[in-house]
Amino acid sequence: MKTLDDAAQVLFGKPAEELDETERQVLMNSRAGRILAEDTNAAYESKQSLGERVADTIARVGGSWTFIIGFLVFLLVWTVVNTIILTREAFDPYPFIFLNLVLSMLAALQAPIIMMSQNRQAMRDRFAASKDYEVNLKAEIELMALHHKIDTHFLNEIAALKMEVLRLHDVLRQRD
Repeated sequence: MKTLDDAAQVLFGKPAEELDETERQVLMNSRAGRILAEDTNAAYESKQSLGERVADTIARVGGSWTFIIGFLVFLLVWTVVNTIILTREAFDPYPFIFLNLVLSMLAALQAPIIMMSQNRQAMRDRFAASKDYEVNLKAEIELMALHHKIDTHFLNEIAALKMEVLRLHDVLRQRD
């Protein structure tokens, strides 16, 4: 396949100008012999802002057993301190109004941060799927190109053998 248009016609069944951007890019990378596979996590994370990385870390910590157990210990200590240890001078006596305020504020902040992280995870999944598609498309192009090359080689071999058979046939005919 000499030109990009020839390659596009053979591999995709359409001219190069009808290829979408991904197909054109993959075909160009295939013809140049460039590797498309990459660490999608590293590629995606390199594009993240500081705020996005902080939000992901908060979501990762907030959704861990360490956080849950630590928070349960904090709640237990809070209730023990305010009911048993500081019976007369409790800074947040039962029914723990200040603790409810703290928990509400924590939930009000943590929920949108977790949702932002989930949205970014969905974007990361789409990014990885796009990269997988590019790699799979390149592999398919390489296989098709290899099949085309083998088919062309065998057709040339068969044509050469046919010419040799015809030549030998002529030689045998001239002897008779």
